[in-house]
Amino acid sequence: MNSFAKITQTASFVPETIVTNDQLAQIMDTSDDWVSTRTGIKERRIAIEENTSDLCIKVAEQLLEKSDSTADELDFIIVATMSPDYNSPSVACLVQGAIGAQSAMCFDLSAACSGFVYALSMGDKMIRTGAKKGLIIGGEVISKALDWTDRSTAVLFGDGAGGVLLEASQKEHITAESLQADGKRAMSLTSGFTPLDNPYVKEKPTQASSLTMEGREIFDFAVRDVVEQIKKVMNEQDEEIDYFLLHQANARILDKIAKKVEVSRDRFLQNMDKYGNTSAASIPILLDEAVANGKIVLGSQQNVILSGFGGGLTWATVSVVL
Repeated sequence: MNSFAKITQTASFVPETIVTNDQLAQIMDTSDDWVSTRTGIKERRIAIEENTSDLCIKVAEQLLEKSDSTADELDFIIVATMSPDYNSPSVACLVQGAIGAQSAMCFDLSAACSGFVYALSMGDKMIRTGAKKGLIIGGEVISKALDWTDRSTAVLFGDGAGGVLLEASQKEHITAESLQADGKRAMSLTSGFTPLDNPYVKEKPTQASSLTMEGREIFDFAVRDVVEQIKKVMNEQDEEIDYFLLHQANARILDKIAKKVEVSRDRFLQNMDKYGNTSAASIPILLDEAVANGKIVLGSQQNVILSGFGGGLTWATVSVVL
């Protein structure tokens, strides 16, 4: 009998420290009006003590507690992140060790702000091929990758993690998907450059390791390429879409996308005003918040579209029956 992935629980965790736009204005040339009118962001959470794995471990513990599951039931843990603690070990392995999920295979997935949707697709394939239960987590501590003198990027991002528990179901819940990438535009968003460094290198590259972004190019990409992908997934659906949970990068992007796909803006959920752009964590944090406030009810058969877009360039959209 065929098995399909079903989202049965959600969870999220953000650092305690809140940094407002007014607080940022004390350390850089910016203002609340400048940031909020251009992005919709009012504040963000910044990690002071936790690294990416710490945030993801909290999410994993919540998912197990909420579902009355034990760690040894997990077949896989996938963490989507562009800000891991280490190149190795993976964040997923650190989560596995912390919660005692010794039977779970683990890996990190790097697709920037599309990462959670990419990982959700991978988890669905694993359950379709025999796995029974696993965790999909998006977690970021982007603050450690920022140039805090660059107001064009430092004001945009925040830290946090969110995730879902996937379990095998006899009914198909991820009903359509589209995953895309365009490496020709890769340098539009970069982070964490690691230069060649050994005794035989004569001239060492000087490219910055902090996050850099061509804001206008990313904006245009989102309101052009992402719109076409969302339309494609929508056209494969027989049922109306209840809500759209998109990557929380910029309120203006959501305004433009809603207009172009001809859907009421209030069906595009939003929380970047409180958390900023948390990259791979933004969609699962938004989903968990919507479940917590009752807008989305797991098991209700609501139809939602999840869509992430960002560095790579990558963009990914799935339609999910919850």
